[in-house]
Amino acid sequence: MYAVIKTGGKQYKVAAGEKLKIEQIPADIGQEISLNEVLAVGGGEQVRVGAPLVEGASVTAVVLAQGRHDKVRIFKMRRRKHYQKRQGHRQNYTQIQIQSIQA
Repeated sequence: MYAVIKTGGKQYKVAAGEKLKIEQIPADIGQEISLNEVLAVGGGEQVRVGAPLVEGASVTAVVLAQGRHDKVRIFKMRRRKHYQKRQGHRQNYTQIQIQSIQA
């Protein structure tokens, strides 16, 4: 069984037991969270698609870690203008493991 969830402005296809990194959410390590924005649920031949959300569906997950991604380097330059700008960014994330999908 799988589900398509929406969190942090992004959509993820998840199944029970999967680990994934999502946009940071305020939760402690080891805490169980419920993701209620389920866009679709499928298993085998059956697929339920919400309009926009599937009624009564939720995904339960456990928070494994809070961290930061690798640095993304931004370099801007204007030729012949002697302009160079260097910048870096590290995005925060929350790593979760999907426990169960309730349809």
